[in-house]
Parts: sequence; C-alpha cells; structure tokens
Amino acid sequence: MSQSGNGAAGIDNTFRKKFDREEYLQRARDREAKEEARNKSKSSGPPVQRKPLKHRDYEVDLESRLGKTQVVTPIAPLSQQAGYYCSVCECVVKDSANYLDHINGKKHQRALGMSMRSERATLEQVQQRFEVLKKRKDTPGFTEQDFDERILKQQQEEEERKRQRREKKKEKKKEKAVEEEPEIDPDVAAMMGFGGFGSSKK
Repeated sequence: MSQSGNGAAGIDNTFRKKFDREEYLQRARDREAKEEARNKSKSSGPPVQRKPLKHRDYEVDLESRLGKTQVVTPIAPLSQQAGYYCSVCECVVKDSANYLDHINGKKHQRALGMSMRSERATLEQVQQRFEVLKKRKDTPGFTEQDFDERILKQQQEEEERKRQRREKKKEKKKEKAVEEEPEIDPDVAAMMGFGGFGSSKK
C-alpha cells in the first residue's frame, strides 16, 4: 500500500480546472486598454450640436389610405406593407396614434437632426406673436347678414336643382311614351272600329 500511496501523490485526480493567473491578468489588462481607447475615440471629437425643435412644414397624411383594401404579402417592401411607413427611420407603424407618437418622438427627431429642446423665444418674438393673434381676433367673422345671405343663396340653388330634376323627369316620360306607343296600321284600326290602342293616361 505504501507504493500506491506514493503513486497517487503524482496523479491529479481532483478534476478541478487549473487557471493560469498570469494569462487572465494579461487578458484583463488588454480589455481595459481597449475600453479606454474606445471611450477616447468617442469623446475625441466635439459634441454633436443638433438644431432645436421646429414646426413641421408639411401636413401629416393620416387619411389618404383610409377605407382602402390592400393585399399584404410578407415579401413586400416595407413601404408597401400594412400600416404607416416612416421613410426617415425606415420602419412601419401599425396605427395612426402610434405613428403620431413616432414622428413626435426622440428617435425620429434625432434622425432628422433635431434635439428635443425647443429654441428659447426672445421678447420681440413673443410680442410679434401677440400682435398676429390680436389681428386674427379683430378680423370680423360672419355677421348675421352674411349668414342670411348665404342661406338664401343656398335655398335658391336647391330650388334650381329641383326644377332641373323635374324637367329631366318630364323629358324622360315623354321619350318613354313615344317609345312605347305601338305602330298601328290605320286601315286595320278602321276595320276594327277604333282609333288606337292607347290608354286615357298621357
């Protein structure tokens, strides 16, 4: 047994993995150096200055495809799939509420080159805006006289339309009566003893 005990001392039967400390220390140092280099490259340039938020200069089209049917296939390009397509972010949003949230959101605004901060207004800009709103408020709206004139004009147009419809109906009836009147030989009608087959209605 003494031999087996001496032989067992030279064999590793613990089944534990042995780690080389120097190798892992070197890996850690390399990883830290890469992270520092990456952080330096990101912050090396000046920070990106984005424009402040501004009003949209276009109308958001939410109703052009309303009520239309469309065949949707999985292989169709994004712009032809069901929903609202954003060409700036190249994504499809399924309903109008989410589309509005998307185009007003941070990701879309950043893709357009704008920050989510609005420009601070100066005193002159505020005063000009108040003047514009005052002028808009002071412009006279509809008076009762304007309203009455519009109603009378509408009634006259409606009466004219009704009169034209009645005339068209009368013309159609006359054309129909002429078409339905049968061709009668006058000799046959005289032999039978009557003038025609027409009814008393005209």
